[in-house]
Amino acid sequence: MSRVEFAPQERFDPASWYLEVPAIAELCRRGIEFTSPVTVIVGENGAGKSTLVEAVAGAWQAGFTGAQDLMWSAGGSAEDTDLPWHLRCVGARPRPHGGCFLRAESMHAMFSAADANRIRVSDQGFNELSHGQSFLHYVAERPVGVGLWILDEPEAALSFQSCLALLGVIGDLVAEGSQVIMATHSPVLAACPGAEIWELTEDGIEHAAWPELDLVRSWRSFLDAPDRFLRHL
Repeated sequence: MSRVEFAPQERFDPASWYLEVPAIAELCRRGIEFTSPVTVIVGENGAGKSTLVEAVAGAWQAGFTGAQDLMWSAGGSAEDTDLPWHLRCVGARPRPHGGCFLRAESMHAMFSAADANRIRVSDQGFNELSHGQSFLHYVAERPVGVGLWILDEPEAALSFQSCLALLGVIGDLVAEGSQVIMATHSPVLAACPGAEIWELTEDGIEHAAWPELDLVRSWRSFLDAPDRFLRHL
């Protein structure tokens, strides 16, 4: 997709709590533009990363995918906001099919659906692997094909080496024509080659270079001298 716009429906509540989140307020006020095949979203806890990617995933599912698309319908949660119903996705890069919304709380259901559709029953099931192995294997195997891939904090399942491996897989996805939107706390994943980086702050959505990100500076300071942080615990 190239853009997401706010298009409030009849039952929209102007007092919705998520409008107090600066990044979401900016989305509703101005819309958001995707100018790169890979968009990386970073920010502190509470900055709105998950709310944003959940809303985009829900709006994409409602606007472009079919009811039979289990890889998208399995991605939702009863705890999600109603924001997706008030958003409109504009454009499609690539064509609106394939891909998925992948996050920790829905991985088991998605992998179960993928296992049920395996062509060769002798293949090892995704849910038979460890958390990190199943995540990386799923993205690498791409059972849902080319499309929009939305990843919410994938580093929760991955070691350092697996994060590097995921960057390689993302490069393959882009080469095949997929678009990737990824929310992360990992400076490794934030360094994805060619990605546009959005940093969610108290002022909204800021576009920053990797070395300028707060998370990069914080991790660098900690790794250089962990005692400076640990002595305050």
